[in-house]
Amino acid sequence: MKRKESESEVDQFRGLKRVRLLPKMAIATINLTPQELRLKELLLDVARFINEARVLDQKIELRWAGGWVRDKLLDIPSHDIDTAINSLTGYKFCEQLQTYLKDPEKVEIHALQKADLGNLHKVAANPEKSKHLETATMRLFGFEVDFVNLRKETYATHSRHPEIEDGTPEEDAIRRDATINALFYNLHTDQVEDFCGGLADLDAQRIRTPLEPLTTFTDDPLRVLRLIRFATRLGFKIDDETETAMRNPAVDEALKVKISRERVGVEIEKMLKGKNPRSSLQHIDRLGLYPFIFTDPTVAGLPQPGTDSWSYVYDCLDLLKFNETPGSIYHTLVRSEDAQLIAWILAALTPWSGIPEPELKPGSKPVTPTATLVAQHGIKASNKICQVVTGAFKNYREITDLRDAIVKKEAYTLQRDKLGMAIRRWDFHGNNWRLQVLLAILVEAMNKDETLSHADLVKSWQLFIDHLEKLDLLDIMSLKPILNGKVLSAALGVKPGIWMKNALDVCFEWQLRNPGNEDPEGAIEEVKKRKVELEIPEPR
Repeated sequence: MKRKESESEVDQFRGLKRVRLLPKMAIATINLTPQELRLKELLLDVARFINEARVLDQKIELRWAGGWVRDKLLDIPSHDIDTAINSLTGYKFCEQLQTYLKDPEKVEIHALQKADLGNLHKVAANPEKSKHLETATMRLFGFEVDFVNLRKETYATHSRHPEIEDGTPEEDAIRRDATINALFYNLHTDQVEDFCGGLADLDAQRIRTPLEPLTTFTDDPLRVLRLIRFATRLGFKIDDETETAMRNPAVDEALKVKISRERVGVEIEKMLKGKNPRSSLQHIDRLGLYPFIFTDPTVAGLPQPGTDSWSYVYDCLDLLKFNETPGSIYHTLVRSEDAQLIAWILAALTPWSGIPEPELKPGSKPVTPTATLVAQHGIKASNKICQVVTGAFKNYREITDLRDAIVKKEAYTLQRDKLGMAIRRWDFHGNNWRLQVLLAILVEAMNKDETLSHADLVKSWQLFIDHLEKLDLLDIMSLKPILNGKVLSAALGVKPGIWMKNALDVCFEWQLRNPGNEDPEGAIEEVKKRKVELEIPEPR
């Protein structure tokens, strides 16, 4: 249970000096690649060009900021560079860069080729997507370079949109989400500037906020998710004070009130596409954040699923991935990068399988699974992902029943047409039947009792996969029907009508029972035999 904190306590935090007591600015150096040196020299020459024009009250200072500096110090390749400017907007600086390069002599000095210089793009401010200030972006020497002026941010109590002013390098550094993301590389001095202790935190492999963490997170609660993402991506530990603030009820409230679901979805997708999605979900689980992330905020009073056994789900998926070999469960079911993302989204949504769906009233439209609404409204998943979620949550029980029947060697499981048509039905009602099978596995992992080991669970589902392989059904969705509606209609001498779908299903069933037979006459005869049952009208 999280400790309740009164509003006055939160206000007291806001009254404290928000910046940690910082040591004297630490300095380090960076070794640049030849292409980075070319970019640096070009930008410095543009800065000199602007300074010599004497149009500004102070000289231009350029710094590379944030993630590029962090990754460079960690020896991680990076092609995205943020350039912070002290006294000019990013777009105006880029306009000056373009003016500078109109001189052919300058182009020759920097040995610029056509491929080295991309178009200038203005990126408008968009607070809903964490873009609080207009920026400019250009492709230079193979790098995606963003340009933005140094800034200071001040947040109102109930607003997620800060007031922005021009700022100093230190003010720009302390507004950032983590000390390791608050480092600057000064292009003029060739030194790394550290105003917040980020260099020491890099050495200690520690995630920490430049400001007091509770204020940091209530100002912009998206930072909670960003820090989890950096911790799992880099394998760093979130420091104790920062984690304590992440658990604070005031942060939970800020997640509900301040944060847009588009921003949540972007961070969750980055986590689940990263190299350690299990660790990301484990952090969310351990910090008690599930109800504030994987929920449908459009529904008041929505019951929340239990997450006591959620760890079995993400541990199961991680083990399946770890033990991937040709023909294994993971290798068979998760076959693309897109499928990997959807697999982890299904793992995140699995607890919702424990919430009963409303009963379907006669004549009413099918009920959309709550898990789909959570994906759609809670993390703004794409329609493609939501379709798979819908199919998976509607079909996982039927899939599990078939697995049980295969394990028990029930006679009907040898009928290729019955199993093949079931797979086609699952795929039709949600796409990607393989991922629907994966959800069935994850639901069973979450609900299994102590007598069922992970090895036994995997064994039973591997038997399911092997059985479908033996019947040559794994690639059934790529099997081309032996005839189409136009051919069937002509063969029967009957105009197409509502009877057509069921008749074509009969043809496909015949095709499944007769693999390798490419003559459609047998399928047509099967339809004729069942003409009354299929309600096919007499020829005219």
